[in-house]
Amino acid sequence: MCKCIRIVVKGKVQGVYYRDSTRAKAQSLGIVGWVRNLSNGDVEAMAIGKEEDLKKIVDWMWEGPTIAKVDEVLVYEERLIDEFKIFKVLYAR
Repeated sequence: MCKCIRIVVKGKVQGVYYRDSTRAKAQSLGIVGWVRNLSNGDVEAMAIGKEEDLKKIVDWMWEGPTIAKVDEVLVYEERLIDEFKIFKVLYAR
Protein backbone atom coordinates (compact mmCIF):
# COMPACT_ATOMS: atom_id res chain seq x y z
CA MET A 1 0.00 0.00 0.00
CA CYS A 2 1.32 3.44 -0.92
CA LYS A 3 1.63 6.37 1.44
CA CYS A 4 2.45 10.02 0.93
CA ILE A 5 4.77 12.00 3.19
CA ARG A 6 6.18 15.52 3.21
CA ILE A 7 9.74 15.81 4.48
CA VAL A 8 11.54 18.98 5.61
CA VAL A 9 15.31 18.75 6.05
CA LYS A 10 17.19 21.38 8.06
CA GLY A 11 20.92 22.05 8.15
CA LYS A 12 23.54 22.67 5.47
CA VAL A 13 21.45 21.12 2.73
CA GLN A 14 21.52 23.70 -0.07
CA GLY A 15 24.42 24.00 -2.48
CA VAL A 16 25.61 20.47 -1.67
CA TYR A 17 23.75 18.46 -4.36
CA TYR A 18 21.11 17.45 -1.83
CA ARG A 19 18.16 17.72 -4.25
CA ASP A 20 19.75 15.78 -7.09
CA SER A 21 21.06 13.12 -4.70
CA THR A 22 17.58 12.81 -3.18
CA ARG A 23 16.07 12.42 -6.66
CA ALA A 24 18.52 9.65 -7.52
CA LYS A 25 17.90 7.82 -4.22
CA ALA A 26 14.11 8.12 -4.58
CA GLN A 27 14.23 6.80 -8.13
CA SER A 28 16.34 3.84 -7.02
CA LEU A 29 13.65 3.01 -4.44
CA GLY A 30 10.72 3.43 -6.84
CA ILE A 31 9.45 6.52 -4.99
CA VAL A 32 7.68 9.29 -6.93
CA GLY A 33 7.21 12.95 -5.99
CA TRP A 34 9.51 15.97 -5.86
CA VAL A 35 12.22 17.79 -3.92
CA ARG A 36 12.95 21.54 -3.75
CA ASN A 37 14.90 24.20 -1.90
CA LEU A 38 13.01 26.56 0.38
CA SER A 39 13.89 30.22 0.79
CA ASN A 40 14.83 29.69 4.46
CA GLY A 41 17.67 27.27 3.55
CA ASP A 42 15.72 24.05 4.18
CA VAL A 43 14.95 21.35 1.62
CA GLU A 44 11.41 20.02 1.25
CA ALA A 45 10.27 16.82 -0.45
CA MET A 46 6.98 15.12 -1.21
CA ALA A 47 7.41 11.36 -1.48
CA ILE A 48 4.91 8.71 -2.48
CA GLY A 49 5.69 5.03 -2.24
CA LYS A 50 5.56 1.87 -0.17
CA GLU A 51 5.94 2.41 3.55
CA GLU A 52 9.21 0.46 3.77
CA ASP A 53 10.71 2.47 0.89
CA LEU A 54 9.61 5.75 2.46
CA LYS A 55 11.38 4.74 5.67
CA LYS A 56 14.54 4.08 3.63
CA ILE A 57 14.42 7.51 1.96
CA VAL A 58 13.85 9.25 5.31
CA ASP A 59 16.79 7.35 6.82
CA TRP A 60 18.91 8.36 3.82
CA MET A 61 17.81 12.00 4.13
CA TRP A 62 19.36 12.09 7.62
CA GLU A 63 22.69 11.47 5.86
CA GLY A 64 22.27 13.08 2.44
CA PRO A 65 25.26 13.56 0.15
CA THR A 66 28.67 13.49 1.81
CA ILE A 67 29.12 17.28 1.98
CA ALA A 68 25.68 17.93 3.54
CA LYS A 69 25.23 18.48 7.27
CA VAL A 70 21.73 17.48 8.33
CA ASP A 71 20.51 18.85 11.66
CA GLU A 72 16.87 17.75 11.58
CA VAL A 73 14.43 15.79 9.41
CA LEU A 74 10.73 16.43 9.94
CA VAL A 75 8.18 14.01 8.45
CA TYR A 76 4.49 14.75 7.96
CA GLU A 77 1.96 12.25 6.69
CA GLU A 78 -0.09 13.73 3.84
CA ARG A 79 -3.18 12.76 1.91
CA LEU A 80 -2.19 10.35 -0.86
CA ILE A 81 -1.65 12.16 -4.14
CA ASP A 82 -1.75 10.10 -7.33
CA GLU A 83 -0.54 12.72 -9.80
CA PHE A 84 3.16 11.90 -9.91
CA LYS A 85 4.76 9.39 -12.26
CA ILE A 86 8.43 10.21 -11.47
CA PHE A 87 10.53 11.87 -8.79
CA LYS A 88 11.76 15.27 -9.90
CA VAL A 89 13.66 18.33 -8.72
CA LEU A 90 11.61 21.55 -8.56
CA TYR A 91 13.48 24.83 -8.91
CA ALA A 92 11.08 27.52 -7.67
CA ARG A 93 9.64 28.35 -4.24
